[in-house]
Amino acid sequence: MNPYYQDDYTTLYHADCLQHLDMLNQADVLITDPPYGMNFQSGRRKGKKLDNIKGDLDTKARDKVVEAWGNKPALVFGRWSVPAPANERQRLIWWKEGNPGMGDLKMPWGPAHEDIHLLGHGWNREQTGLPRIGSVITTRTGRGGDSGEENQTGHPTPKPVPLMERLIERCPQGLIVDPFAGSGSTLRAAKNLGRKAIGFEIEEKYCEITAQRLAQETLGIF
Repeated sequence: MNPYYQDDYTTLYHADCLQHLDMLNQADVLITDPPYGMNFQSGRRKGKKLDNIKGDLDTKARDKVVEAWGNKPALVFGRWSVPAPANERQRLIWWKEGNPGMGDLKMPWGPAHEDIHLLGHGWNREQTGLPRIGSVITTRTGRGGDSGEENQTGHPTPKPVPLMERLIERCPQGLIVDPFAGSGSTLRAAKNLGRKAIGFEIEEKYCEITAQRLAQETLGIF
């Protein structure tokens, strides 16, 4: 299988990760925002709806990847209303400060956070050289409006690169894999930190976006 994009740090495959689960074994840390049954539909991109994410009708794809990954360290995004994947050891919270989210607009509170499931073994903060911090990670990166990340990436559920950097810097050393690369935030963040990573993305339009982001030599943009 030929890479869709490759540089000294990153390899991206335009492929269904479920057809290449054996390739996960070459990595050391899994970090991903998988489809988990929300069938999410965004209407924010300049008034136009973005396409639904493939495989987002249930958690089957997520669960197959987690099962194949085994007991190694992983960070997997999720939501309070969806059962956590197996082997969860701790739960982190991504708080989107200043962004109440959409959800049910009749409710007095908007969903301003997402879950991040910490899985597996091999976690050791002493190896990172960084202090221990709380389990709530806050960002002020917006997603809505014409200048939001949805419009910049063309993906309905992008993750801010600064958020992914803050997660990666506390992960064990070694090769990172993102089986559901989406718009490439994990891969871009890993490259910014000088970490090697591989990613899989089933939709070519997102592979193109990710390749553009990875090709930017001024780190940290878009």
